[in-house]
Amino acid sequence: MKQTVFTGSAVALVTPMNEDLSINYNMVEWLIRFHLKHHTDAIVVAGTTGEGATLTDEEQEELIRFTVKKVNGNIPVIAGTGSNNTMHAVALSKMAQKVGADALLHVTPYYNKASQKGLLMHFGACAESVDLPIILYNVPSRTGVNIQPETYQKLSKIENIVAVKEASGNFSQIAKILSLCGDDLDIYSGNDDQITSALALGAKGVVSVLANIVPEETHLLCDSFMKGDTAQSDTLQIRYLELIESLFSDINPIPVKQALNDMGLPVGPCRLPLCSMDSALKEHLHHVLNQYGLISKERRRSVGTVTIHRPMGVLMSRRNP
Repeated sequence: MKQTVFTGSAVALVTPMNEDLSINYNMVEWLIRFHLKHHTDAIVVAGTTGEGATLTDEEQEELIRFTVKKVNGNIPVIAGTGSNNTMHAVALSKMAQKVGADALLHVTPYYNKASQKGLLMHFGACAESVDLPIILYNVPSRTGVNIQPETYQKLSKIENIVAVKEASGNFSQIAKILSLCGDDLDIYSGNDDQITSALALGAKGVVSVLANIVPEETHLLCDSFMKGDTAQSDTLQIRYLELIESLFSDINPIPVKQALNDMGLPVGPCRLPLCSMDSALKEHLHHVLNQYGLISKERRRSVGTVTIHRPMGVLMSRRNP
């Protein structure tokens, strides 16, 4: 049996931006403390939701290093280091290992894509370059390529390829992967609207966009299932379905960053080519957040109790960070 990187809810962390589109490290630190306080089980940094594709290599290195330092070993830090250029993915992976990441998340090559043989060679080269555990990321709706179950079976024989974030939405495929790979490959749901279904098949948890907004509840959804309280897990899955749908009403991470901004957490804009939401979608998202009580004054007060460190050692308590 291979190493399990985490069980439960890993937040696919947004990357906060200042208005000039530089990374807002004060807000990164605040979010990390927020997730530690609210029982998030792991942090994925510089992934798709973290706009990793628009970060320079230097920004990505500093962001991973900063996150590792602030998490301080409390939960695993999983660094997004995938690329459609194998040499670049290898370089990013080596960098992430050097700055202290606990594991890596590798998306399938996109645009130029790859055959199944090419996927084996690509992921094999990435795995060979580092000692860290690697979580594969299969999201064919964004990349245009699907990892076939038989390819997973071959990849699972590589010692440090330990898991996959499956966002194909195909439960027959997930069942086949588990049948072929057994304990050699952990499964994580890559879709927030399918967490309990994936857990029922044997998944170890979720890599979640929803957890940016309701980390405690996303953790509890997984934890209650794993403790045998499937009724509570199902209730939470259904309760947050409308919120989940609204968080994917536009290209991720546009809606989740808008939601956090609406909640009084200034994570700023996305970098181009991602742009702001249309007014109708933005209004609907705001309405849904109101329905869930996520932009009430009481909610802002509960969110705003975490203290962060400012540069030069200045401390402040954020009510509306």
